[in-house]
Amino acid sequence: MCGRVTIQTPALAIARELGLAGVRSALERPRYNLAPTQLMPVVLNDGERMLDTVRWGLIPSWAKDASIGNKLINARGETVAEKPSFRSALKRRRCLVLVDGWFEWKQSTKPKTPYLFKREDGRPIAFAGLWEEWTAPDTGEVLRTCAVITTGPNRLMAPIHDRMPVILRPEAQAVWLRPEPQDAAELQPLLVPNEDEPLVAWEVGRVVNSPTNDVVACVERVASQPALL
Repeated sequence: MCGRVTIQTPALAIARELGLAGVRSALERPRYNLAPTQLMPVVLNDGERMLDTVRWGLIPSWAKDASIGNKLINARGETVAEKPSFRSALKRRRCLVLVDGWFEWKQSTKPKTPYLFKREDGRPIAFAGLWEEWTAPDTGEVLRTCAVITTGPNRLMAPIHDRMPVILRPEAQAVWLRPEPQDAAELQPLLVPNEDEPLVAWEVGRVVNSPTNDVVACVERVASQPALL
């Protein structure tokens, strides 16, 4: 499960970091607790290599209404090629989802304890994502939406949760962003836990529990607790 992220890096800095051609659209401000249904920074596999924003929560093109997107915020890497909601996007519409970090809640504590996971150096992280374009049947409004692909936990994540986002290395990012249709057999090996990424995690305050709280306190470490390495 990946249901909350943070993105504070300015759009131009993300574009430089990934060697993108430019910025098509960007978030208006830093996000400390970005939640589903909100705009997420992405790079679409449209061949243009531009930073863009789309709504988090994938709405398949065949959906009758937008509410299905509230449930399709994640796609399991093990079954993404089989699910009707995701298999066409896996073949044709892939994206990078760009974040600074993500939150997960330790299930074994009561109440659940929130942790922030991010790179040690603070640089942006590229998740494997899928995107779709959906047209509202009543208004003709066109929405672009996305989902984050998840996999099993790496060593850092395992004590906290049994799922984590798929983090793509630079060489995998290039494959993922190919604009032409791709076979699932070629993509599936990319959808595994990343053990090489230099990640760190720390406990944060329960202010992050509510998606209405989008403040810097959401990412601040609980001072009495050591970071996880």
